[in-house]
Amino acid sequence: MKTSRLALAAALAVLSLASAHAQQRTREAVEAEAIAAAHAKDQNVTRGSRGADPFTSTADSEAMYKQAVETAHAPNQNVTRGSRGADPFTSSRDPAQVYQEAMATAAAPDQNVTSGSRVNSKVISTMQNPVLQSAQGK
Repeated sequence: MKTSRLALAAALAVLSLASAHAQQRTREAVEAEAIAAAHAKDQNVTRGSRGADPFTSTADSEAMYKQAVETAHAPNQNVTRGSRGADPFTSSRDPAQVYQEAMATAAAPDQNVTSGSRVNSKVISTMQNPVLQSAQGK
């Protein structure tokens, strides 16, 4: 029991010594430290929040200049597809057949009628297409 009391007394002595050391700082010293911290340059500032870091190039400036001049004189620099007009069109179908189908569709008597446009009934055309008739008559 005496050992535990002795250990307790030693711990209290160490604790009181530490608190006495912590209290040795004066109010003026703490205030001076706070003022110095408040006036410190870039305090509490994350990197890049006050602009970019100074740039130091590792590339050869003459080579970069030559590359910039070549790029500036390139015929299709910064041009996206289609910005200078449509790409050339190459048809994969016979133009005469496409023309014939277009004329037949344009001359159809029921070309603008869908199956549900007449009171939900199916429209079946009984009229002859004049373009198809003239093509068959030739």
